[in-house]
Formats: sequence, C-alpha cells, structure tokens
Amino acid sequence: MPALWTRDAAVAATGGVSARDWVATGVSINSRSIAPGDLFVALSAARDGHEFVADALARGAAAALVARVPEGVPADAPLLVVGDVLDGLRALGRAARARFGGRVVAVTGSVGKTGTKEMLRTALGAQGSVHAAEKSFNNHWGVPLTLARMAPDRDYAVFEIGMNAPGEIAPLARLVRPHVAMVTTVEAVHLAAFRDIRDIAREKGAIVEGLEPGGVVVLNRDTPTYPVLLAAARRAGVRAVRFGATGRPEYRLAEVRVDGSTTSAAAVAGGRKFYYRLGAPGRHLAMNALGVLAAVEALGGDLGRAVLALGGWQAPEGRGARWTVALGPAGVDGAITVIDESYNANPAAMAAAFEVFAGARPEDGVGRVARGRRIAFLGDMLELGPEERALHAGLAAVPALAQISTVHCAGTRMRALYEALPGGQRGEWFPDAEAMAAKVRRLVDAGDIAMVKGSNGSRVGQVVEALKRLGEARLADAAE
Repeated sequence: MPALWTRDAAVAATGGVSARDWVATGVSINSRSIAPGDLFVALSAARDGHEFVADALARGAAAALVARVPEGVPADAPLLVVGDVLDGLRALGRAARARFGGRVVAVTGSVGKTGTKEMLRTALGAQGSVHAAEKSFNNHWGVPLTLARMAPDRDYAVFEIGMNAPGEIAPLARLVRPHVAMVTTVEAVHLAAFRDIRDIAREKGAIVEGLEPGGVVVLNRDTPTYPVLLAAARRAGVRAVRFGATGRPEYRLAEVRVDGSTTSAAAVAGGRKFYYRLGAPGRHLAMNALGVLAAVEALGGDLGRAVLALGGWQAPEGRGARWTVALGPAGVDGAITVIDESYNANPAAMAAAFEVFAGARPEDGVGRVARGRRIAFLGDMLELGPEERALHAGLAAVPALAQISTVHCAGTRMRALYEALPGGQRGEWFPDAEAMAAKVRRLVDAGDIAMVKGSNGSRVGQVVEALKRLGEARLADAAE
C-alpha cells in the first residue's frame, strides 16, 4: 500500500517528536482491529488509549501517536509524541486537507446524515475516486480521523458532520473546508441541549462557516426552519441551492413512488425533467437523494452518471438495511424480514420509518399465524429534553402506525408510547433492549416483517442481532 504518512510529514503537521523513522499506510484508533502499517492514535475515552499502545505495536502498527511514552513501551519505540493526542489528530487532519487536491462535500442535518453520506459516496463514485467517512464518524474525533485517513490523490471526499450541543458544527466545518455543504433537514432532536428547533437550525446552518471561497450550500426547501438556514447562508455570503417539493427550489421533487423495497422519483431542475431510483423504500430517501444530485452538480459532477449510480444504492446497516432470515434447515420453515433501523431515532425519523414500514408486505400462510404481520420493536429515543415522555407518547398519533400489527417497546421512555397504544396493537414492554432481545424468538413467525428502531444508546442493535440469529441471515436484494 502507498504511504499515507511518513515520519517527517507527521512531525511537520503536529509539531511532535519522533526519534525513529517510520511510514504509515493507515490510521487507526482501535488496537483490536488495527492493520499492519497503521498509525495508532492513543485517544482517551472510556479508557486511556496509552494502555493499548504496546498491543497495537505488537499487532504491526507502524507507529503510535501519544502524549507520553506508555508504561511497558521502550523509549526507542516508533512513537510520535505530542502535547495532546486529540490535538495531534486534528493537526494531522488539517495537514491532510491542505494537501488534498480533490473536491470536498460535507453533510449535516437532524435526520439522514449517514444515509445521505453514503448516497454521495455512491453518486460520486461514478465520477471518480472517493474518500468517505467510515460508518458515522461525524464528531470531534471522527471528523479529524476521517481527514487523517484521506489519501491526497482522491477526486472527491465526503464528510458527515454531527453535533450534540451548541458550537460543535462550525469548528468541524472549518477543519473540513468543504466546497459544497448540504443540510438534509432540521427536526426536534437534541432538545436537551437547545432551547428550540430554531436554535438547532442555527447550529446546523453554521456549516456554512467552513465553506471554501465560492462554496455552495444545498438546503432542503421543505424543512420548516428553511428561513433560518437561508439567513445563515446570506450572512456568510454563500450561494444557496434548494431542493424540495414546495416553493420554487432549483431542484424540485415532482413525483415519488414507493414500491416494496424500492423508490422511484421524478424531479425537475433547470428546465430538465429526470428520473431516478433507489434500492430502498421511502419518500424521505427520495428527497435526500435529490439533495445529493444537487450537491453532485454543485461539485461539477455529471447528473446522468450520478442518477445511474444511485440505482444501486441501498440503506446502510442500522439505517434501514433489510435482512432476510431463513428459518430452519435451508429455510424449510419459511423466513422473516428484518428492517434494521437500530442506530438512530427521534420523532421525525420514527414517523418516516413507520411510513416505510406500513408499505412493507408480509407473507401470509407460511407460519403458525395465518397472516403475516408487521411487528415493531422500539427502543428509547434519547436527548429529547424535558418533553421526552410526551414526544414518545405522541408517536401513537402517527397515522402510519395504524398499519403496524404489534408494537413491542423497551426502555423507561418508550413506556410512554406503550401506555398510549391501542390495546390491539400493544405487544410487550421490556425494561431494556437486552430483555427484549432474549424474547424475540417467541414474538415473530415465518412471513412476518420485523422493524427494529431506537437511538443507538438504547442498544436495540441487540434485538437486530437476536432476530438474525433465528436462522440464516443475508442482506436482502433491492428487488425482493
């Protein structure tokens, strides 16, 4: 593999000290999954990363970025010693961005950031080589880590920028320095840290503060706080390109058709009418995809190539990925479908997921129960502030929820929804996701479709894994 960081380049970037020469082909923060040749970054979170330096070096790390010589590691080991490890990682990120010759796009928003980031990866992959964030690396360490991993010769780079509190987006945007920024939507999330949704919109709009000169921000015209976002763009002197179904956006969504596990859409831009398709269901996905196409053109990419590429996009794990689980030897006992929405949850995302779920078609006559069912396994929505109980209970009023046969709930917050459900839909309540996961075997049957959704911190991913262990699991094809 080509060199990503030489000792001299890393020293110049960080101002650190490194006594031995070394060359790194990657950057890692996890000693357990480190690849030979990686630079190990000894970040401190639940545990001090310096405790794992010796193990990382033993596993083949080229060097380690540290704030001190760790205990049990010889002083002549390949170490890059800096004053603070996170500051050192940020410095590597800044240097990586400075040497990068391609075009950069960053996406933020209350809902849909990671899926949109993956759409951008797919659409731009038809234009050239792409560097993109792994999973949901969108925070104070994930963004600089993604930068530090960026090879200088890629054509495009895609970043996801998130936040939990005020003042977090602008510094990350200045680190990334995108040519194009996109805001998917603004919803009532993280209310524990913000006064209201307008404050959330101001924070999301701060992404424009990092735009390169001549940069473009792509905004959702349909989000209620669009005026707040547009005002942020105008204050920064940034050109805004809009997408949506209302008003007069430059990219107008004209038609959406959700059919089973795919979505087809028609849109109009610059007098052109064009059609596109996604390998996942959901009107909200069609909307985000339209924003992606606007961003691709703002970056100078070709719309036709991007449209064709998006036809092969499918939802990422934890954000709508679908699994077929064959029950019994060779699937002799039928199958269930599992929709994995386990990574993120807020009221708007829940409502969108219910709408998609309502269109999923169970299979009748294949299990113990005559009719196939839509069964929801829901975990707590986190960081909603003092109104969290009312927001959970309010999910009972979402129209699409009426199409779900049974709703099982886990967690103290989700108890509010459980109590608000009509008796015929009320399944079981569990104190936590672990207890729910232990009982899934008796809660589903062949022909059923099970959707699992909750905030990542509610750990409902355990329920997804328990469902997959009921048989032989494989990712479903978009045509299924």
